[in-house]
Amino acid sequence: MCTGVKGIKPLYDSFFKEIMNPEYNADRLNELLSLILKRSVKIRTVLPNDSTRITDESSLLITDIVVELEDGSLANVEIQKIGYAFPGQRCACYSADMLLRQYRRVRGNRENFSYRDIKSVYTIILFEKSTKEFHAFPQEHFHFFSQISNTGIELELLQKYVFIPLDIFRKSLHNIDINDKLDAWLTFFSADEPEVIIRLIEKWPEFKVMYEEIYNQCRSIEGVMNMFSKELQELDRNTVQYMIDELQEEIDEKVKELDEKKQELDEKKQELDEKKQELDEKDQELDKRKREVERERQTAERERQTAEKERQTAERERQTAERERQIAEKERQEKENAYQRIRELEALLQKNDVR
Repeated sequence: MCTGVKGIKPLYDSFFKEIMNPEYNADRLNELLSLILKRSVKIRTVLPNDSTRITDESSLLITDIVVELEDGSLANVEIQKIGYAFPGQRCACYSADMLLRQYRRVRGNRENFSYRDIKSVYTIILFEKSTKEFHAFPQEHFHFFSQISNTGIELELLQKYVFIPLDIFRKSLHNIDINDKLDAWLTFFSADEPEVIIRLIEKWPEFKVMYEEIYNQCRSIEGVMNMFSKELQELDRNTVQYMIDELQEEIDEKVKELDEKKQELDEKKQELDEKKQELDEKDQELDKRKREVERERQTAERERQTAEKERQTAERERQTAERERQIAEKERQEKENAYQRIRELEALLQKNDVR
């Protein structure tokens, strides 16, 4: 790490605490906070970091510094090796804890307490490896949050947050010239490529002193080995904790997804049951109609058969009448012929009598 092809990583806990110690290197932390908060900052005192952590959350921290600024504001500077799950909710809890600490301290130290004495609380998080929420904005590495109203009314709401994903910033290093001092600090924290470190020192020589301080720490082989042993042990624990958080989040998402799928399937099942009931009712109605149609068909068939019988009976009666008519016509013709013969005989008799 100190003599290889990679440069020094100032984010190791021991290095960072030595370089940025607010007790004897306050100017450095003053400058960094001033650049981040975009206002002149001077540290008045370093506060003991006795904030309540949820479970063993300190395991993922590289460092955690709480300072009181000259105007009474509090700033909590955290650098996380691996970003926690639910970063917004967690930081809101830490910010509320710091605000409560300030309230208790100010109220305990002043006889005539006023809420005007409560100052802003800044929670500043630098991620060495940020969570997935920040990777949705791959072009942004500085996120500032404060509370505002939808109507435009201005109230002094005291909790403010800054999130800086160093891994996203590091990806943009080849596109920038490190002309900005805040970019210089972020480069110092995030880059370990020798060529980038050289660019940084050439542009901002004051960082050379900090690299030399780290180098001098590296010269103590026993101390460095102990430090790296501790760092590796902490990293293993951090990684396990991170994996647990990630796995728990994944499990929660899967459970939620399964619950939604179950609800969707239940709704589909209910919908299918309703459709089945509707189809069953339709089938019953169709069966009923089918039976009615069958009865009507049978009635119509009986009526057709009756009509056919009546037609056949009528046809037989017509044929009988026709035969009777033919017989009557024949008898009439025979009678006519007989009358004609009688008239001819009578005419012949009369003729004989005249002779």
